[in-house]
Amino acid sequence: MPEPKPSVLFVCVHNAGRSQMAAAFLSHLGGSRVEVRSAGSAPADTVNPAVVEAMAEVGVDLSAEVPKILTTEAVQASDVVITMGCGDACPYFPGKRYLDWTLDDPAGQGVDAVRPIRDRIETRIRGLLTDLGIQPSA
Repeated sequence: MPEPKPSVLFVCVHNAGRSQMAAAFLSHLGGSRVEVRSAGSAPADTVNPAVVEAMAEVGVDLSAEVPKILTTEAVQASDVVITMGCGDACPYFPGKRYLDWTLDDPAGQGVDAVRPIRDRIETRIRGLLTDLGIQPSA
């Protein structure tokens, strides 16, 4: 019987920058070995264009992604919940692993300011994969 794959939810306010990059990196590097979700407590209409551009530079396409609203169901279905500046908007359920990643907000920033945020997120995702016992695929 295959082991259940871990499920990770990334949450930020607008689900247009940090959480989108984190989810995309985890999907890219973890592949089918991990279930990935992202959401926002107050989702924007679109993903930040500078984020889309910065991720395209490293071969990750976010152009079709759409910000999603944070739901209680998404939190309940996740093993690990990683918040990135969503404050108290994220519901808490016992038994979940919660992490808070302090990262600059790319909102209103150009691609030059987004690149270092992107790179910090990739480093954290690689560490998360190691913690989950998953070898990054790239």
